[in-house]
Amino acid sequence: MAVFKTSGVALASRARDRKGFTLVEIMIVVAIIAILAAIGMLNYPKFRAESQKTACIANLRQIDGAVESAKMSGTASPGVDDIVGADKYIKVMPTCPTTSTAYTTVDPPACPTSVDGHVLPSAAAAGGE
Repeated sequence: MAVFKTSGVALASRARDRKGFTLVEIMIVVAIIAILAAIGMLNYPKFRAESQKTACIANLRQIDGAVESAKMSGTASPGVDDIVGADKYIKVMPTCPTTSTAYTTVDPPACPTSVDGHVLPSAAAAGGE
């Protein structure tokens, strides 16, 4: 006949031998993940607008570089047809990532949208003087 121990020591050691997580621990982890996701979702529009602005400025710099290259090659006042093409300085005219509208003004390059901050830094400094 087997004798079972019912002392507190035997029960405590059995509880330590269990594997896995308790419901409370899982709920705390889920709550922390939900809080982090909420913080990320609140900042998403701000980060997206900032990245679109940065991409637009990069496009403007590319167009400005192509215009300067065309001027150095002898074109006095280069237009879109002078810098965009398979054998030109830019193969495909970039578009503003905010509205997907192509740039039409190239000398000096300007964003076709009216979004604040979509200007070349040198153009913004010159306009503020």
